[in-house]
Amino acid sequence: MIIDLPDTTVSQVAKQLVKVREEGGAVALGRVLTLVISARNGVAEAAIDAANDASREHPMRVIVLTTGEGDSRLDAQIRVGGDAGASEVVVLRAYGDAASNEESLITGLLLPDAPVVAWWPEEAPSSPATSPLGRIAQRRITDAATSPDVRDRLALLGRTHAPGDTDLAWTRLTHWREQLAAVLDQPPFEPITGVEVRGASASPSTALLAAWLQMALDVPVRWSYEDPEHWQEGIKSVRLSRTSGDILLERPSPGIAILTQPNQPNHDLHLPRRTLRECLAEELRRLDPDVLYGRVITEGWEKLGPPETGE
Repeated sequence: MIIDLPDTTVSQVAKQLVKVREEGGAVALGRVLTLVISARNGVAEAAIDAANDASREHPMRVIVLTTGEGDSRLDAQIRVGGDAGASEVVVLRAYGDAASNEESLITGLLLPDAPVVAWWPEEAPSSPATSPLGRIAQRRITDAATSPDVRDRLALLGRTHAPGDTDLAWTRLTHWREQLAAVLDQPPFEPITGVEVRGASASPSTALLAAWLQMALDVPVRWSYEDPEHWQEGIKSVRLSRTSGDILLERPSPGIAILTQPNQPNHDLHLPRRTLRECLAEELRRLDPDVLYGRVITEGWEKLGPPETGE
């Protein structure tokens, strides 16, 4: 069910939500959190789709805020039932002066006594934690992959990091980190003497994986970008060097990885690029600060050297 509320107020939207609930169109008691999405119109629907999918695992209220220029006005839309997955979706489109105070637009629609997660699918504030939406959220999700300069964005995220911040570029690395950790848990248990990471130039995950490996293994890490003509997104390969030979985890094509180890047959692994829904659902499973990400984006990034060039 979709209810349009043109030229409205936050209090009228809140009253309509109560009315819908009383009429049996939605039940708020099972909602475990409020997800606030700040996005422009062209991106909002894709973000809503991802949130609706994730809501099957995390029932929640989703508040989507888009802002624009023009005469002061607030248009709203409420989606419940089949149009909202296992969530309630409130879309707010604020224009002119009505968009000047984002925090006041949101606070009247938050679920009582439920944690708040803020998500910027594209351009995020320079300091998410101190932004109007970030101040009311326990967790703040950004995506450095949408930045035109991913290295500058990672550096900024490191400088402004606060507990509760995370970035989907880190979430996309979960399966890579799990696979590499599993390999190192097998004999021979020799120290790693060198690491090489290669990935797409538009992928902030390349730098984050290099920073994590350098911090975790306490060895220098070489990292570089692939030619965009041959590799467009995500991690291409990781090479771990030790005395008995190199371990190579490499994607010959998106979705498939080959694990090569000394004196062992090659193993084909399913290692696709994670979907937006998968990444969002993972981040919503934990509402406490991601301490490891915090260390990687601050200490790890600061110690990581620049990427190698000319390869």
